[in-house]
Amino acid sequence: MTETLTPPVTLGSAARQFFSHPSPWILAGATAAVAVGRATVGNWNWRDAVVAAVILGLEPVTEWVIHVFLLHFRPRQVLGHRVDLYLAVKHREHHRDPKDPVLVFVPLRVLVISLAVAAVGWWVLATSHAVAFTGLLTSYAMFLLYEWTHFLIHTSYRPKSRLYRYVWRAHRLHHYRNEHYWFGVTIHLADHVLGTFPEKDAVPVSPTARTLGADAA
Repeated sequence: MTETLTPPVTLGSAARQFFSHPSPWILAGATAAVAVGRATVGNWNWRDAVVAAVILGLEPVTEWVIHVFLLHFRPRQVLGHRVDLYLAVKHREHHRDPKDPVLVFVPLRVLVISLAVAAVGWWVLATSHAVAFTGLLTSYAMFLLYEWTHFLIHTSYRPKSRLYRYVWRAHRLHHYRNEHYWFGVTIHLADHVLGTFPEKDAVPVSPTARTLGADAA
């Protein structure tokens, strides 16, 4: 029988369920390790603020681009061969069964590869160890926040703050009304700028919100 997200009554019970899965522990452990490394290196200066601000400033675009071009990638024929992306396959499974907690998380292999690529990238490209650690710390922490926000939205925890109600409603509209809109998860700035944050009644209910149209591909 497929596991389903149990109805948490409080944020605490939701957090306990969140940390019953391996992904949050991996992300939290990586974030904590990088935080220790950054504190050990020291030498805090204005570059840390710039690096963190750039990463956070790009987050709306990052979420939008990944969601549109990777997660919603549709299988296609290339030179007689069917081409599909593992991440897109898992995301379609998530759309088909939004309450399956395993499918809520970024797939483990993708998570591990992403953390490793980010670590190598920052270490190679950064101008100093301090900048590398700051970039990794901000990236990993944002990744953990993304996973927590996405997980919480798919539980039955009801919004109590205006900000959370805003992101909760938008993501549920993406799943249950029309998959062509509301691509952000933690931040919807790119949706507003790029015209993918319409009023609910301005777009029709999509018949492919669960399949992402892949069945016809």
